[in-house]
Amino acid sequence: MKKVKRRTYSGAVLEQEVFWINDNVKNLDAAEPKPPILSPEEKAAYNAKQSLKRFVRNVNMNFTPDDYYVTLTLDNNNLIDTFDEAKKIRESYIRSLQRIYPKAKLVFVMGRGKRNKRIHFHTIIANVPRRAISRRWIWGNITNIEHLREHNYYNLIDHGADYTALAVYLFDHWTPDQGKGKRWRQTMNLQQPQKEKPTVPKRTYSAERPPVTPKGYKLVEARSTDYGYTYFKYVRIPPKPTLFKKCC
Repeated sequence: MKKVKRRTYSGAVLEQEVFWINDNVKNLDAAEPKPPILSPEEKAAYNAKQSLKRFVRNVNMNFTPDDYYVTLTLDNNNLIDTFDEAKKIRESYIRSLQRIYPKAKLVFVMGRGKRNKRIHFHTIIANVPRRAISRRWIWGNITNIEHLREHNYYNLIDHGADYTALAVYLFDHWTPDQGKGKRWRQTMNLQQPQKEKPTVPKRTYSAERPPVTPKGYKLVEARSTDYGYTYFKYVRIPPKPTLFKKCC
């Protein structure tokens, strides 16, 4: 066994992982951290965490403060009971946007209201004007449409354009009655996070002894597990917040 480290870039977020791999692994590009032997319940929880990691990285990789976070609801004339019906509405909406804006990028989740249990939708949209986002939603109301934040604060630290909290919130909208498969729908033109080829570290790292922080970034998280996995999260140092935005 040997340890390797790997960097993954997702928009404003840089993650560095240190983990064990077998000595007989020849293709380092495909190397991934492996957990110890897990029970079926632990494996299901681990797979859910891996799915969440992919979703968070996709959101951070593809969206910026120029893009929109949108909440879509159904009016009384378009109420539905099942997520199979919801998927048809979702696909019709995505196609209607892509016909006019072929470079449109979206991630889409579905959920139920906590009180009324009505099905609703959340989406993040890039490369589509605000007016078109509203006009193309013909099944009800848009209760929220706003630019993604330029400054996101976690534990009073400015993470800039790090949308991890929003991505986790969207991911958790999944309910068992939505059926098997991914918890989200994304368009095919989303860019993949940039993973560097793993390398053998020159020294031992721990949460208390992190690697040198890359230039232009700041370390915001460091943690380790009992099975030799160490994780470091950096965010690109954001510009200082301004009280007033320049007009036009």
